Amino acid sequence: MGTVCALLLASRGARVKLYARSADRAAELATDQENKRYLPGHPLTSGITITQDIAKALDGAQLVVSAVPCQHIRAVWDELALQCAVLAPVVSVAKGIEVGTLLRPTQILDEVLGDATVAAISGPCLAPEAAAGLPAAVVVASDDTRAANLIQDAFSTSSFRVYTNPDLIGVELGGASKNVIAIAAGACDGLELGNNAKASLLTRGLVEITRLGLALGAHADTFRGLAGIGDLIATCNSTVSRNHTAGERIGRGMPLKMVIEQSHGVIEGIDSTRSILQLAELYHVEMPITHAIHSVLFEHQSPKSAIDGLMTRRLKEE
Repeated sequence: MGTVCALLLASRGARVKLYARSADRAAELATDQENKRYLPGHPLTSGITITQDIAKALDGAQLVVSAVPCQHIRAVWDELALQCAVLAPVVSVAKGIEVGTLLRPTQILDEVLGDATVAAISGPCLAPEAAAGLPAAVVVASDDTRAANLIQDAFSTSSFRVYTNPDLIGVELGGASKNVIAIAAGACDGLELGNNAKASLLTRGLVEITRLGLALGAHADTFRGLAGIGDLIATCNSTVSRNHTAGERIGRGMPLKMVIEQSHGVIEGIDSTRSILQLAELYHVEMPITHAIHSVLFEHQSPKSAIDGLMTRRLKEE
């Protein structure tokens, strides 16, 4: 996603510095002029410079994009913050909840960076499609209206539409929670349960995501928008979603350890399942689908047994 953001910003004429943590990775990107590891087929444009020098990357920056996976944000930014101050607004494109602290990405950045202005971009944005210039719409959320407007303007193109949303809690929680439901949706596909089952799963999944969001102070409308149902639909139906693919493999009987080993990137929904279930228990929110996925991932319950458990719960009103 970091590469996608670099391509989008460069397409607007911005001078972009793409930071790589290791010299080897920086050299690989500079030589290939393409992120062959995670986004093959989309060459870097002339407005993008690769650097392994964080001070050089941040020097004069008007906007910083943090594309670090949620569980690694703290470690990476702890290291970066020791090397130089971050003066520009920081927008996170990570989707998850930190294990242990139960913090959202912007909350982690707040703790590490102190006075920095933070924001989050979320919504249905599958990286290969956005990089190819296919139409997409997302939202940017921040407690700072000026920062949200700056980011909206910086990223908006004729094929990438950005809305603002003041609900930072809801936007980030929607992005994290939909990954858990996407694992469940993938399991449905792996078990070949059909479209009725999957539609029911997505609908009830949105209900429990909204329920948790309201308990945390989010707005219900956010979950009916791009950061909620929009992101949920895209992720739960995509063959390029790591979370959906993981669920599909689990539904077909592949052990979790092997699923992780075969993934080409971080499967955010796995760790987020732990964190979101803890939040649900902390705020006394009922989240049966999330609980079922937790049982499959970490308590050795079979996907078929988890589905049976969901279907035979006590009958009640919708």
